[in-house]
Amino acid sequence: MSEAIAFLPPRPDVLSRRAEILADLKELVPQGRLVEERNALVPFETDGFIAYRRRPLAVVLPETTAQVAAVMKYCHRYGIPVVPRGAGTSLSGGAIPQEDAVVLGLSAMTRILEVDYANRCATVQAGVTNLAISDAVGSDGYFYAPDPSSQLACTIGGNIAMNSGGAHCLKYGVTTNNLLGVKMVLVDGTVVDLGGKHLDAEGYDLLGLVCGSEGQLGIVTEATVRLLAKPEGARPVLFGFDSAEEAGSCVADVIGAGIIPVAIEFMDKPAIEICEAFAKAGYPLDVEALLIVEVEGSEAEMDAMLAAIVEIAKRHGVKTVRESQSANEAALIWKGRKSAFGATGRIADYICMDGTVPLSQLAYVLRKTSEIIDRYGLRVANVFHAGDGNMHPLILYNINDPDDAAKAEAAGMEILKLCVDAGGCLTGEHGVGIEKRDLMLHQFTQVDLDQQMAVRSAFDADWILNPSKVFPLEGRG
Repeated sequence: MSEAIAFLPPRPDVLSRRAEILADLKELVPQGRLVEERNALVPFETDGFIAYRRRPLAVVLPETTAQVAAVMKYCHRYGIPVVPRGAGTSLSGGAIPQEDAVVLGLSAMTRILEVDYANRCATVQAGVTNLAISDAVGSDGYFYAPDPSSQLACTIGGNIAMNSGGAHCLKYGVTTNNLLGVKMVLVDGTVVDLGGKHLDAEGYDLLGLVCGSEGQLGIVTEATVRLLAKPEGARPVLFGFDSAEEAGSCVADVIGAGIIPVAIEFMDKPAIEICEAFAKAGYPLDVEALLIVEVEGSEAEMDAMLAAIVEIAKRHGVKTVRESQSANEAALIWKGRKSAFGATGRIADYICMDGTVPLSQLAYVLRKTSEIIDRYGLRVANVFHAGDGNMHPLILYNINDPDDAAKAEAAGMEILKLCVDAGGCLTGEHGVGIEKRDLMLHQFTQVDLDQQMAVRSAFDADWILNPSKVFPLEGRG
């Protein structure tokens, strides 16, 4: 296990009172909702960022907002750190705990509380999975737009914490664009409602502040999300190119022409081979880069948009254009893309990066990424949301080899710096967590960070919520 990223030292006063704390927590939640045995805590030691792990003091699995509030009130009173956790799919270490922390897991809060078609929204508990919302309303012709690759497992609470996106965020936006309101428990146990079913809440945009705050301002227990009507039709098309640079330039020109498909996804040759071996989706294996472009609307609308995209692709030497011919074929195309992370895990350990760059810089950043990886003697599979420049290079390495792990982390940090230097940012949808925490000063000045930390302190003066995350440990006020 790599130890390059530091955590705050555990609070000795909390560790020494473990038995007393466990006894008190048992009084706050139903029987069976407190995890305390050492072996039972192991699954909560890490999340999707598996290079790091810490065993928590305890895990609480509440079923209601009132139980969450009681736990927060108690932990606030005694200065006990709290780490919120959804499904544990975070790829930036956002849910990794500490030895003195209580993990507050929301996985038992799985009720869809209300579906309101008149107002085009649904209210759900934070432990509801992303895909479960679309499944619940699909038969009535609606869906929930954000669709992370982990949507089968990831939960709405975690989506809100990281402002998650997905393949179709190009047209429909990420979580913040589809979130109308939340019920949130503050650090002292106070329960507040932000936003609601109406389009815009009065006063300051506190909802916008909460979405993407990585569980450091409060614990979201319920969310009201926007529902959209399903399109008349949708058609994914595969575009194969002889180079990653040509594919990247094609993306920039499509968007520059004012064409907004519902999705534009990118795969380089290693990613194509990995995903095709797993999903048998019919991806072309004789190309160096692949774009999955999905258009939607009436048949005439889709035909017109595809014709314009094909003309642009021809200017970039497109080698293959293949339209899906059936619903089953379309499903396989997306199965391959959405299985990319899991399929890659079958062949190697990897770190998934999450930098975002201007579309005009896609080709340049892809080329420089390849150079960085070659310099470290590693391999990379690039698969990402090309339409909004959200890069996801998967750096392959051996987690059991400390030297290999150190190289992978160093290469990843260089790639993220490259994204910032190209005019982009450190994260598009995975969050900062611990992974990018020490790069925050590469994007922000200390004055910028001081302002952000002042906002965080206004919600949590003692910094007990997810304390080792987001902000560099040095320079905290």
